[in-house]
Amino acid sequence: MSSNKEFIIPFEGLKNGKHSFKFHITAAFFEELAYSIIQGGDVKVDFELNKKETMMIGEIEMSGTIQKPCDRCTDLMDIPVDITHQIIYKFGEEESEDENLIVLPPSAFTIDVASDLYELLTVALPSRTVHKEDECNEEMLDLIDQYVDSSENEEEDSDEEDIDPRWNALKNLN
Repeated sequence: MSSNKEFIIPFEGLKNGKHSFKFHITAAFFEELAYSIIQGGDVKVDFELNKKETMMIGEIEMSGTIQKPCDRCTDLMDIPVDITHQIIYKFGEEESEDENLIVLPPSAFTIDVASDLYELLTVALPSRTVHKEDECNEEMLDLIDQYVDSSENEEEDSDEEDIDPRWNALKNLN
């Protein structure tokens, strides 16, 4: 997913036990993603990998802010994030139905945590992100209002013109 090498963890040479990794997610992280709904951010990530004989357990802690366009005015807005999550990596060939369990092929010797981090950030987004009423870009809101008003008027005009005269006759039957 990411060409950013800093998010690739080579676990093959690690001894069993806990290993800590720190990452810093910035706008560059999201720029590499073709269709990212997140456009920027400043997120600190603490990733602790507990390597065992047959599996690895990743404990993720993320905190900071991400930037996404406001759903109302489209200006970027900061959204605070504070995420704690656990992912289990195990070796095998079968697919996993559990979103917290990642099955690695036996030949794997690295894990790329970039896609996991991005997924956690997008899931943490609220369903609707809007500025407080007085913080939206007023110029953009005025443009939207103009467009909505003019398209409603056009619809009303076209509705009256496009009605089959037989329907008009039926309206008078009441």
